[in-house]
Amino acid sequence: MITLKTVIAILKQDQNFRDIISDGAYFSRPQQNLTFSQLSYDSRNVTDSTLFFAKGLNFKREFLADLAIPFYVSETDYEVGIPAIIVNDVKHAMSLIAMAFYGQPQDALKTLAFTGTKGKTTAAYFAKNILDTHNGGKTAIFSTMETSLDGKTFFKSQLTTPESLDLFRMMREAVSNGMTHLVMEVSSQAYKTARVYGLTFDVGVFLNISPDHIGPIEHPTFEDYFYCKRQLLANSRYAVVNAEMAHFDFVKSELTGETAFYGTGSEHPISNSEAFSFSALDTKFEIQLIGRFNQENAVAASLAAIRLGASSADAQVGVAMTTVPGRMEVLTQANGAKVFVDYAHNADSLAKLLDVVLPHQTGRVVLVIGTTGNKGESRRQGVGELLEQLPEIEVILTADDPNFEDPAEIAREIASFITRDTQIIVDRETAIQTAMASTSGAADAVIIAGKGVDAYQIVNGVREPYAGDRKIAEKYL
Repeated sequence: MITLKTVIAILKQDQNFRDIISDGAYFSRPQQNLTFSQLSYDSRNVTDSTLFFAKGLNFKREFLADLAIPFYVSETDYEVGIPAIIVNDVKHAMSLIAMAFYGQPQDALKTLAFTGTKGKTTAAYFAKNILDTHNGGKTAIFSTMETSLDGKTFFKSQLTTPESLDLFRMMREAVSNGMTHLVMEVSSQAYKTARVYGLTFDVGVFLNISPDHIGPIEHPTFEDYFYCKRQLLANSRYAVVNAEMAHFDFVKSELTGETAFYGTGSEHPISNSEAFSFSALDTKFEIQLIGRFNQENAVAASLAAIRLGASSADAQVGVAMTTVPGRMEVLTQANGAKVFVDYAHNADSLAKLLDVVLPHQTGRVVLVIGTTGNKGESRRQGVGELLEQLPEIEVILTADDPNFEDPAEIAREIASFITRDTQIIVDRETAIQTAMASTSGAADAVIIAGKGVDAYQIVNGVREPYAGDRKIAEKYL
């Protein structure tokens, strides 16, 4: 519950209040004691005591016209006969009002957030397992793949970082479920669209940065993308940063609070690195996820969790038990050939995946990959240019969430940067089946990159059912 008086006070404190208008008249003394029992930004989910937020580039006047609501919050007076609270920034307003409505749930949780171009999900799973070892399973998680509000029951996430109204509602539910810690991924879009406006994290971790999510509906430039990523550190009480990341010196120069750095040249290097073990933080770690980048993710998660009360022993246990669906999963065909399923979906993450696989698989290597439609258009050139430098890899280009674009055209765009012949098989299951049928022995490998265990393909704005790369690979073992 929240009163109109409290809403206005929050907006004024944030210098975000402009007017209250109804039927063209300005209210001098609005109904200060009016109480709202629900917040919503979905016109299909309102009651007669809902405070409604009219947000989004695609919001239309007709969404409001037939609603029986007492007030709406907007940057525009839509003149529909419903009293309007006019603000300068509706998303800022929604975040701060949601915080208050749900009783400041962030204050009852120790919060840990990860950002970076890649590795956020893996690092989040490491951190959850470490903290669960520490607190007896009382860690909620909001990740790209899954959300858990009780530490053990998981459901598919809709966004990497939820909309602010949903975020604080889920935080409150986590607190009600007895959770003491929250691990979450914070995307660059979360800052660009103010999903975490006004929220300060106990620990913020910056894993890495490379060009991605640059396009008409995401970030117009790398500078904008990088700036949004850095906002996590500016809004965290304690920062953990990869000393090996691109632009590290610049990131470091902006830090003003307590920090920890990891990687080569820092106080927390990674040494004695092997496929399934490494040393860091004066501790020997065993790890199921191969690749140095996963070791880096494990160290980042360990440093962050230790800051929140975990011990080095907790970190050892948590790292050792961690697997991540769709991240570096390895299957074996009947003929001995390996099948690697990984979420790698841009040039940087794909390069690191290949660096792990190629030294071990010396025979025929077939890569199945595509890139998304209507977002991250720069990935197409990046993936194509990377594969041009690796002539030993056979390439099958396929669909990966084409959305409103033609998946064959996306594939042809990637192929335009590769001078050798590549196959284009738009149907993803057929592409995987074809790749797996081409192997003959234990030295061979199929790499299926991009979707991981996502059980859908986004086509024309709709999530169409798709079994997921791992399940399809298992079908053809």
